[in-house]
Amino acid sequence: MIDLSTLDFSKGGGLVTVVAQDALSGAVLMIAHADREALERTVASGEMHYRSRTRGAWHKGATSGNIQRVVSLTADCDGDAVLARVHVAGPACHTGTRTCFGAGEADAVGTLDATIARRHAAALPGEDSGYSARLLYDRNLRLKKLGEEAAELVTACADGDPVRAAEEAADLLYHTLVALHAVGASLGDVHRVLEARRR
Repeated sequence: MIDLSTLDFSKGGGLVTVVAQDALSGAVLMIAHADREALERTVASGEMHYRSRTRGAWHKGATSGNIQRVVSLTADCDGDAVLARVHVAGPACHTGTRTCFGAGEADAVGTLDATIARRHAAALPGEDSGYSARLLYDRNLRLKKLGEEAAELVTACADGDPVRAAEEAADLLYHTLVALHAVGASLGDVHRVLEARRR
């Protein structure tokens, strides 16, 4: 994952800067610090541990439940900063926002995927609880809409209409995410496939 011996803790008085990034959306969630012990705990547990300059060692989410599961840890070129790509289980910021840089930083696709997941978990087959729930539990309707939206995107692209193409792509993306959740997959699974292909 990361070779801690390559890090230069001396520059920061025993600490390195850690940039936590959502592995799905790419959004920067927070910036914190870690000493060698915190990073050793991170590597051993698979969850982010930090060292605050004012309150000492802390395990992200230990009290709030908003843990950060590690996807990768990468040192920068100087060895005094670490990029931590993580899967999040809630807000990163103590104020309750998704990132420490304000609620407006939220990724629209990741937010949509999370919303569909919540609706899937809450809806029951046969319930009239909205369009997403209908799609999740009606296979024929779901597949029909997926095909229709794909055809509409093809038409918009063939017509050279960028505005309509973007709108149709958004519709297709929504229906694709619903279809993924209906079969037990998610945006995270797609991301893992793309990450493996990138490597």
